[in-house]
Amino acid sequence: MDSEDDMHDANDSAEDDFYSGGEAGLAASDDGDADYDFADHDSDDSAELLSHRQQQSYCILSDAGIKQRQGDDINRVSTVLSISKSEACALLRSYNWSVSKVHDEWFADEERVRKVVGFPEKRIEMPNDRELTCGICFESCPYASMSAAACGHPFCSACWRGYISTAINDGPGCLMLRCPDPSCAAAVGQNMINSLANEEDKEKYGRYLRRSYIEDNRKTKWCPAPGCEYAVEFVVGSGSYDVNCNCSYGFCWNCTEEAHRPVDCATVSKWILKNSAESENMNWILANSKPCPKCKRPIEKNQGCMHITCTPPCKFEFCWLCLGSWSEHGERTGGFYACNRYEAARQEGAYDESERRREMAKNSLERYTHYYERWAANQSSRHKALGDLQSLQNDKLEKLSDIQSQPESQLKFIIEAWLQIVECRRVLKWTYAYGYYLPEHEHAKRQFFEYLQGEAESGLERLHQCAEKELQIFLEADSPSKDFNDFRTKLAGLTSVTRNYFENLVRALETGLIDVGPSTSQSMSTKNTTSKNLGGKSKSGKNKTASSKSGSSSRGVDDSNIWTCDQCTYVNPKSAKACQACDHQHR
Repeated sequence: MDSEDDMHDANDSAEDDFYSGGEAGLAASDDGDADYDFADHDSDDSAELLSHRQQQSYCILSDAGIKQRQGDDINRVSTVLSISKSEACALLRSYNWSVSKVHDEWFADEERVRKVVGFPEKRIEMPNDRELTCGICFESCPYASMSAAACGHPFCSACWRGYISTAINDGPGCLMLRCPDPSCAAAVGQNMINSLANEEDKEKYGRYLRRSYIEDNRKTKWCPAPGCEYAVEFVVGSGSYDVNCNCSYGFCWNCTEEAHRPVDCATVSKWILKNSAESENMNWILANSKPCPKCKRPIEKNQGCMHITCTPPCKFEFCWLCLGSWSEHGERTGGFYACNRYEAARQEGAYDESERRREMAKNSLERYTHYYERWAANQSSRHKALGDLQSLQNDKLEKLSDIQSQPESQLKFIIEAWLQIVECRRVLKWTYAYGYYLPEHEHAKRQFFEYLQGEAESGLERLHQCAEKELQIFLEADSPSKDFNDFRTKLAGLTSVTRNYFENLVRALETGLIDVGPSTSQSMSTKNTTSKNLGGKSKSGKNKTASSKSGSSSRGVDDSNIWTCDQCTYVNPKSAKACQACDHQHR
């Protein structure tokens, strides 16, 4: 993505800086990211504002939009180079649809470009005879039924149709079709396809051409959602790679995985690979089973005595503790539920290494399970929130409008709240992948991260409960409620505070928690809460105890380089005079 070929001519240098992570991209991010810029609750044109902000960094292209842009590029090249549209199309295909690259190469060495693409300097006409011999079937055919590319090699219409149809059915390679003569490299342009191919083949060729425009052009990509036919053109705007397609699917432009801010693409790749790899299976086997001393197959013991019999065909009987043959065991060795030999060998250190390995595997597995379960739980919560949002838009909003005697335009604050919930669930989900790969030795950063994560989860639960439980009261009412305006104010306020908190959380994680300095490290070490109390919540999302512990201990670091807001509990840098989440003045 760092090539300047895929940028607009007028924005080459600025976009190069953005794609390479330079100053242009960083400066643009200060204006706000499209992913988190939900409109204010009291705005009647929030959808237009959101769409405008998204358009700053990317543009969604439908099939008609792709055709229009492709046609515009072909017309530009055709006009500037004074060549036919068919030749301009072939030129752009050869240079990955980069108009600037075509211009540069053509004006640098036109002869070489013509040779590479297959354009003779002068078009050679077919012999002006009444009948000509086809170079494929060797039949003599009337002049009117013969056709040739720019090279002048004549072939009959039937052979041309068969040649073109076979090439199109073979796949996208037909876009680089050459003259059927084995010794000729002249290009067969789109004009010949349109005049000689049947309707079905012309339609296929057109689809291949549009696919080539998106897939060969580095500034455009298809939306990776199953069944989606939209494409995305990424243009300079914000510092975020997150894209929200018109099909409602959000993905990362850089790696085409699901949108994953604040986690970088490398971490996402490692996390997805870890979730699908066999390494955790091996860790589980190592932590929860022992190998049969005879056939070495892993055996899990979940209850019963120490007398183990391996499955057929092995059927070896052994002691679970010392792995010795059961024939050497009995009352003298401790019976069925103990093993004196194992205890004696263990005191001598014979099992230290194997026990250490099992303990390490068990700890590693427990740590991974802790983060994965919460990652998956937030994913599930996000999917449910999406379903609730769709139900609200399709049915409940109209019902609420009738009950409360208010137009649907006055109820947009509810939609915005649910959009915020969906987005926050996505961010919260990926914070668990972030936490898993946060180095263990950076204790201050880990504690600070877990505190921020716990507070974010608490705030999101408050918003989710208000949007779900309290809204239900008004949906079940029989008449307009005088408390509805209070509900509007509360939900809009929670949406705003949650949005601001998560925006600051994302920025903090993307910058590597740089606010945590040496003095913070010393103060944070006095916290009494464990990592699971701070950030690890139950699947139900209830962490009031963790939040209160985190809040009380955080006030112990007010004298260092951070302070906690008394109103919303957001942790701010000491240099901030007002809370970055709710604008409450620091005293």
